[in-house]
Amino acid sequence: MELAKGIYAHDLVLHVKKANVVVIADLHLGYEESLKYQGVLVPRFLCKELMKRLLPILERIKPEKIVINGDFKHEFGKVMQQEWRDTLRFIDFLGKHCKEIIIIRGNHDIFLGSIASRRNVKVEKELLIDNILIAHGDELTLNSKPHTVIIGHEHPAITLRAGVRAEKFKCYLVGKWKKSQLIVQPSCNFATEGTDILREKLLSPFLHQDISDFRIFVVGKEEVLNFGKVILLQEN
Repeated sequence: MELAKGIYAHDLVLHVKKANVVVIADLHLGYEESLKYQGVLVPRFLCKELMKRLLPILERIKPEKIVINGDFKHEFGKVMQQEWRDTLRFIDFLGKHCKEIIIIRGNHDIFLGSIASRRNVKVEKELLIDNILIAHGDELTLNSKPHTVIIGHEHPAITLRAGVRAEKFKCYLVGKWKKSQLIVQPSCNFATEGTDILREKLLSPFLHQDISDFRIFVVGKEEVLNFGKVILLQEN
């Protein structure tokens, strides 16, 4: 699904076609171990399932570069054992499918440098590619005025209802921020559904505005679907 000119959504992954760059946001690797310390026991499946889901996409696209757009790891204050293991394993997996990996530092990515240095991976605050700026989205400190801004951080989702049944789906948002086109990616973490943009407070300062004219693209089981503007769903 083409979200904007030359920028395509493949499941939870964005592809900037001209530069042949894949962008993945908000993996939150190590999330299961963090839950364990909160007394919630869940199987440690996230990294394995992520690689399984991304493999056919990466094999089809064959990207030159892969950008991890923030919150690669989950825990704020330290690097846990599962984070060390899963992040290095995931970097090795991505390295088989591209020539370069760049990590954009997110608000969860404290001590990320010690992990990235093990695989000689660059860590940046933001990245400009063909007038498309990739930034995590937790703050507004941009060093350029790009045509398009791609952010994560928000984990956008919507809840769809049919009678008494309700189901939450991850989604992309496409709209405007100042004079730039803005694309908000969903989280690539399967264990969390995200923030319901129609009913919950939005976190990213890029979205502290009226988003009623933003377009919603829902990530379905087999394809990404255009659901039209936010205002149309707000009225239902």
